[in-house]
Amino acid sequence: MEINILRQLERTAERFKDKNAYSDPEGSLSFGRLTELAKRLGSGLAEKLPPRSPAAVMTGRNIYTPAVFLGIVYAGCFYAPMDPAQPESRLKDILSVLMPQVLIADRENAETARRLGFEGELLIAEELFESDINEQRLSLIARSACADDPLYVIFTSGSTGKPKGVITSMMSLMTYIDAYQEVMGIGPEDVLGNQSPLDYIAAIRDIYLPVMTGASMFIIPKQYFMMPAELFRTMNEQRITAVGWSVSVFTIAVKLKAFKEARPEYLKKICFSGSVMPGATLRAWQDALPEAKFVNQYGPTECTASCTYHEIDHRVADDEEIPIGKPYRNYRVFLLNDDGTPTPQGEIGEICVAGPILALGYYNAPELSAKSFIQDPLNKAYNELIYKTGDHGRLREDGVLEFRGRKDRQIKHLGHRVELTEIDSAAMRIEGIEEACAMYLKEKELIFLFYTGTAAPKEIAVYLRGVLPGFMVPRKFERLDKMPKLPNGKISMQALKELMK
Repeated sequence: MEINILRQLERTAERFKDKNAYSDPEGSLSFGRLTELAKRLGSGLAEKLPPRSPAAVMTGRNIYTPAVFLGIVYAGCFYAPMDPAQPESRLKDILSVLMPQVLIADRENAETARRLGFEGELLIAEELFESDINEQRLSLIARSACADDPLYVIFTSGSTGKPKGVITSMMSLMTYIDAYQEVMGIGPEDVLGNQSPLDYIAAIRDIYLPVMTGASMFIIPKQYFMMPAELFRTMNEQRITAVGWSVSVFTIAVKLKAFKEARPEYLKKICFSGSVMPGATLRAWQDALPEAKFVNQYGPTECTASCTYHEIDHRVADDEEIPIGKPYRNYRVFLLNDDGTPTPQGEIGEICVAGPILALGYYNAPELSAKSFIQDPLNKAYNELIYKTGDHGRLREDGVLEFRGRKDRQIKHLGHRVELTEIDSAAMRIEGIEEACAMYLKEKELIFLFYTGTAAPKEIAVYLRGVLPGFMVPRKFERLDKMPKLPNGKISMQALKELMK
């Protein structure tokens, strides 16, 4: 397995120089042109930024964004993607954690970048793409590169009210992509259908599978996922054969009765993740695409996107729970009790992960990293870090792992990881709110906000839409005369759960 993404890119570009690597409705980018642009940007950036430095990126969801990412890697640096559609306050929070010297934006998003009050240097991607390639400098940078050098920082919801940056190495990324490619059988003949924003962890599959295999990737416009007829028409027009989508996308298509009119004719390889797939939804897709492979994938950003998979080998029932399966190659996944002892087979314990796919930690957050990435309590002989996911699981007799919910208040909602306490923190900043507690009704995929005070629901919704991503804004607001409390003074989550029924 090649562990250097740039060497792999060059090998793939040599084999498939004129083949499309990435496409969207506006155009396409061949492997040859992708490599050229990445080298140009890397050469230009290397004059401004020392190796192993972070570069923030705000270039949107388009075919040139992967070229920006790879160009930053050519410069010996690592990238942190930022979605320009997110509230400015959140983007500012990301910059305050990352503290980069440069922010790379394309011309379309340059004005948004300027409004952030960034104190470093704002660079325009299109101008960097015009830099002369300096092969000698790129070669010197490559010679000093290490397999565990940082590759990217993905920001996720943080319990303190600030996003936390999960920093991942090149070796971890390549280990995951290699294992995923093997399970899904992705090859040069495949066309991937991208659904995820390119700043989100799920997008690494769509970005790097083409580099690894010579497959092509088409960026499907976001609005099409609410219009199944247009979605399927586009998929057939582009001959899309493989997807890795969040569960919510599959659910929407079934709710809108998409298969009555059409189906994606070329789709053969389907991976879903992000939340629990309802049995009825999966069966509807199985009935529509009886020859397709369906794989459930589980894992947090801290474990390079996913750590387990389960290939469904039968038609599922409406009420069937889909297991999260077995570890990918080069992953070690096991269960621990709260006291650090092994969880017996058949009992529920916390899912823990070890191996070369673990993230390097949280960027600029050593205390949080030390708390989350710990020495394996079962190994007293040498240093071996593990990540405790905070998820509960149960190991069946056949070695297959079942998901048994969150330990804390972190949820998966519409394919995104959300800390409910971050919503609480944002709501408590609103004048007129005394106490606030966000809750999640999993069955209906609804976030509730219970609060006390004089603020009106409309006022709260408007404020939260300005400081949180759309998927984190509660859909239901319930004002209470007083918050239910436990004897120790903490809010009674069970009492609030009863109010959601």
